[in-house]
Amino acid sequence: MDEILVKGKTLPEAYHKSILQLYTKGRITDCPDYRQKQKECSMTVYVEEPLAEPMISKLFIGGFEELEQYRQEILDGILDFLIGHGWDYTYHNRIEKQLPFIYRELRRNPDSRRAVIDVRDWEHDTREGNTSPACLQHIQYFIRDGKLHCKILMRSNDAPEAAFMNMFAFIMLQERVAGNLGCKVGSYTHRANSYHCYEKDFKLLEDYVKKIKSCSLEELTYNYRGFFKELMDEAKPAIAEKVAHLKEKILPAKPAGEN
Repeated sequence: MDEILVKGKTLPEAYHKSILQLYTKGRITDCPDYRQKQKECSMTVYVEEPLAEPMISKLFIGGFEELEQYRQEILDGILDFLIGHGWDYTYHNRIEKQLPFIYRELRRNPDSRRAVIDVRDWEHDTREGNTSPACLQHIQYFIRDGKLHCKILMRSNDAPEAAFMNMFAFIMLQERVAGNLGCKVGSYTHRANSYHCYEKDFKLLEDYVKKIKSCSLEELTYNYRGFFKELMDEAKPAIAEKVAHLKEKILPAKPAGEN
């Protein structure tokens, strides 16, 4: 597998470079678990200033409501109630349990190399019959020069359909952790051992590449603060209503008189 490194000052700049590199250098391989082929490489995406504007790429599946819901899933666990009701885990559930250690360790020793969150649960994710083991494997945080740097490892990452939303949400988590530690936000590094596009999305990947090659970065991005964040905020009531309806449908009703 080819090893590829792309760098950018902003998230969209680095993400768009990763899409181009996957398209031009990725290799066609079999993907029998999903009964199709895929274009694949190993990709490391380095974002120098993850909070720098513009933060939002136009090249991802969905829009402001989908991005806001995913942000809430990762940071706030709005779908954790689905665990045991069709879902075996959520990223939030596995991450949240380990954040107290991250804060304790980095307050104990800001230069620590031990601030690692293991998202992969080997006992659960390798059991026979498990068809959806966690793609996110671990998160490591470093404080260097007063900044919190984040390094993500994915075993598998769908480039055109999932990667941007993953990166954005993990950067939002990085911002929250940095704020709780009293640090500035440093660099963000996103490593995917299998950075891929499924055969069903080859046309989508090609469309992304055509836009990246024919348009300026400004034409393919939005500012997050001052524009897109406001749209995401406006979507919060609709998301809350959707989640409430899902809870009513999934969770058993409590007996009368029970709080």
